[in-house]
Amino acid sequence: MDPQDIRSLQFLEEIGDSHSPTQRDLAKKFNMSLGLVNSFMKRLARKGYLKITTIPRNRVRYILTPKGFAEKSRLTYHFIQYSLHFYKESLRSLEDLLNELENSGVRKVVFYGANDLAEIAFISLKASNIRLIGVIDNLKEGETFLGYTVKSIAELRDLEFDRIIITTIDSQKAILNKLLQKKIPGEKIIMLE
Repeated sequence: MDPQDIRSLQFLEEIGDSHSPTQRDLAKKFNMSLGLVNSFMKRLARKGYLKITTIPRNRVRYILTPKGFAEKSRLTYHFIQYSLHFYKESLRSLEDLLNELENSGVRKVVFYGANDLAEIAFISLKASNIRLIGVIDNLKEGETFLGYTVKSIAELRDLEFDRIIITTIDSQKAILNKLLQKKIPGEKIIMLE
């Protein structure tokens, strides 16, 4: 699914809720600049998905139009289809990978990334003889994920593992470089495709 469509769906969902968010609220929620939110809202209005009113004069309110409700429904349907396809493909790919690792003698792995893909990998792991011994994610350090306390990359040296599986799609190259800088051998690092 196109990232622009995902963003449109997020905006339409927020506007569809009756709390009428401000551009500042949307910018904060989606970690975007105010100017980018403004241009995105204008684009949605030009397409006829929302109506912009000013009540009172200094307060802008967004109202989803019937065309906007239809677009929100269409995008929701496509997002669900995309998510199911992603889940099925990820599960199949991870099962193949884990079978290959198990056949090569791997018994202990660490996940780098506490996210949806890691959850899918964890489900696949349950069908193998490979054990998850830790989860690394600098952004979620200290949180609980899959029953593990998420550790920072600095704590990786305290874990005894056969492989690290990078369970994030974003910034895989940057994570790979961090691991290599920590003197983790490249053959112990697996990046998911």
